Amino acid sequence: QVHLVESGGGLVQSGGSLRLSCAASGSVSVINAMAWYRRVSEKRREMIAAISNSDVEAVKGRFTVSRDGAKNTVYLQMNNLKPEDTAVYYCNAGIMSDSGTYYPRDYWGQGTQVTVSS
Repeated sequence: QVHLVESGGGLVQSGGSLRLSCAASGSVSVINAMAWYRRVSEKRREMIAAISNSDVEAVKGRFTVSRDGAKNTVYLQMNNLKPEDTAVYYCNAGIMSDSGTYYPRDYWGQGTQVTVSS
C-alpha cells in the first residue's frame, strides 16, 4: 500500500502562485511515478502532470511538476493562477512507461482545495 499526503492548497488571488506538495510513504517500490490530478466533475479527474523516478515528465497543462527523490515527494508549482483553476487537487501514485505514458494506480491522496479568487 502506498500512502499519499498532499499539502499546500489554499486561497489565492488571480495571478498568484501556489506550490502543492505530495509525500509518499509505504510500499513505494511498487510505483515508479507520481502525478497530479484535479477534479473537474463529480466523477472525473483530469491529469495535470506526472513525473517518474527518472525525472521523465508528462505535462498536460501550464504548471510545473518536480520531485525530491530523497523525500519521496512531488511538487506542483502553479503560477499565474486563474479562477478556472479552482478545484480539488489530488496526488496519485502509479507507473510511467518507457514512452512516457502515465498509468495511475489506485493510490490517491485525500485532496487539497485550491481556490482562486478573481
